[in-house]
Amino acid sequence: MGRPRQHTAATDTGLWPLMRAYLDWARTTSGSNDTHRRRDAALRRFNAWCGERDLQHPAELARPILERYQRHLQDARKSDGRPLTRGSQHVLLTPLKGFFRWLVRERRLLVNPAAEWVLPKRPRQLPHTLLSVEDIEAVFAQPDLQTVEGLRDRAILEAFYATGIRRLELANLDLGDVDHRHLTLLIRAGKGGRDRFVPLGQRALHWIERYRQESRPALQNDPTESALFLTDQGTRFRRSALSARVKRLLAKAHLQRPGSCHLFRHACATHMLRGGADLRVIQALLGHQSLETTPLYTHVALDHLAKIHAATHPLVNLEPDAAPETATATATAPESRS
Repeated sequence: MGRPRQHTAATDTGLWPLMRAYLDWARTTSGSNDTHRRRDAALRRFNAWCGERDLQHPAELARPILERYQRHLQDARKSDGRPLTRGSQHVLLTPLKGFFRWLVRERRLLVNPAAEWVLPKRPRQLPHTLLSVEDIEAVFAQPDLQTVEGLRDRAILEAFYATGIRRLELANLDLGDVDHRHLTLLIRAGKGGRDRFVPLGQRALHWIERYRQESRPALQNDPTESALFLTDQGTRFRRSALSARVKRLLAKAHLQRPGSCHLFRHACATHMLRGGADLRVIQALLGHQSLETTPLYTHVALDHLAKIHAATHPLVNLEPDAAPETATATATAPESRS
């Protein structure tokens, strides 16, 4: 007898041509390259799972099949034996909902089996640590400004903290995205595929201009390279390279914190909230599509709120036994007449 067929390739089933057509369509509509890669990986994984069960056509993928795949992901293990997090499951399942919406739109299905499919919610975790203003300044002091690399690194750090942009958004910045007149950066195709302007400020602009005039020409190998920030090899930064560089600078400042570039995003948002910025301003700055994400930063600022509350509330610091008596005395005391 022959060996059973192994469905390991993403093209093993009749579903793949449709998935590929959907991926091509989705790539032309919206989303960053990172989003496209995640969507592609999620559909390939689902397609391989369908192939192992001889599911060849969209009509076979009823709601119970999708829920069965969801349970499969809940039981799946990573290479180190750990289960997939709810966030990872969400990333793997969300593209399937888009795929089934597209199938209905293209009249490949009459009914969308994923229309009311409830996916695991991604946990909204608070930042584990927050950099203080003093911490930020300590990191700023680490690059050697006598070198082209050090001047570039200082400009990168200043841009991260001044704008709160994501590392991919910083890596994607081009020379023409800096608006000197209005002191802004143009963020092209940020998360969700949306463009936006973010304020930059005089200080960050100063360091970016110093880098652009004094360092970037020495780093540039290709005269056609449009990236604002260049690596030591003269190419556009990858996200991993940005993270590694920022981690080294944090370590030099003796700040052993989990995270790297995103720490500056958290610090920017939280420090602005503490300074009185409106939540919708923070939402626009960070590029959050919904206010549901932005309130995360208000929780980080609760320690500051607690201090203000303790310093200004008339009763909060009274001893428990004294509070009722004092409050009653205050309420019944006759008004003084002058």
